[in-house]
Amino acid sequence: MINSKFFFKGLFSIKSFDSPGIALGASFIAIGALLKNIGFTLEESIFSSFLIYALPGSLVLAESMIIGASLINIFLAVWLVNARLYPMTVSLMPLVMAKDQPKWKYYLSCHFVAVSSWLILKSNYKKIEKKNRIDFWIGIGTATWLIAIFSTIIGFFSADYLNKDMMIGLAIVNPVYFLCAMLGVMKSTSISLSIILGSIFGPIFYLISPEWCILAGGVFAGTIAFLIGDKNVNWNSFGNCGYISSYLLI
Repeated sequence: MINSKFFFKGLFSIKSFDSPGIALGASFIAIGALLKNIGFTLEESIFSSFLIYALPGSLVLAESMIIGASLINIFLAVWLVNARLYPMTVSLMPLVMAKDQPKWKYYLSCHFVAVSSWLILKSNYKKIEKKNRIDFWIGIGTATWLIAIFSTIIGFFSADYLNKDMMIGLAIVNPVYFLCAMLGVMKSTSISLSIILGSIFGPIFYLISPEWCILAGGVFAGTIAFLIGDKNVNWNSFGNCGYISSYLLI
């Protein structure tokens, strides 16, 4: 069973002053409004955030619907854009895995992998015993997941009051928050290089291939940051570098 003490500790961690909850909520308000504008019902909009729970994936879903893509193409597009979460998962799992915890908790918690919940865990995991971190992580994920769903509902009903510029502004709040959070914790060479090189390689690769610029820029920037960064870097650091560079380019 899930340890309720650490679950609720994770759940209420979203209330901290440096929490990404507000930025996450703002972005999903824009998603809710966008989904309504392209013809989704309230139930479909809620179901979308319920299942996808990721801002870029939701945007890809909306854009694919607008151009009339087939269901299989939409599925593949959302699946591929959410594959960017893999490096973050690689850096996250060693922090929460414990031998005495059942595997179903880890399968359940996979749905909660997102930049917002990742930031909270990265900032607090040292305060939690390793055997209790998975329960803490599930609490964090549940909180951010619920924020995304309820913000989608708010956005759906606010769609008539939001113009295009307002929706774009709300949508980029979360990436901007993430950039600011990374700038605030630039205490290692590898993370600093990931941010700097990501902002350089992204535009360069865009000139070569707009379709592949995010992936290529993230891979190149993250790899270089890993190779010439701190002397004590490991594969956990490599996951962080690649993810940070890729996400900042989105």
